[in-house]
Amino acid sequence: MEGLLPVGSVVLLKDSTKKVVIIGFCQREIGDGGKIWDYSGCLYPEGYFGADKCFLFNADQIDKLYFIGFQDEEQLKFKVRAEQLLADKRAEENQM
Repeated sequence: MEGLLPVGSVVLLKDSTKKVVIIGFCQREIGDGGKIWDYSGCLYPEGYFGADKCFLFNADQIDKLYFIGFQDEEQLKFKVRAEQLLADKRAEENQM
């Protein structure tokens, strides 16, 4: 799949044995000059158990796609905006 995966997508990250469900996009790591990540996710099938149980990861860390989350016109429009925001934030990050 090209571009950002929708919320609800289930993936396996490289060097991992546990699936992750995508719960957000364009997340900034907490701290000074926090890195921008493509996705936030939590363990599947457990779901969200708190911020300390969430993961930040990039598309290139995905090893296998198990399920693509719900997509409709609203999600596809959001995807375009989110991808542009992510590109803009990455450009800012590279200028620092």
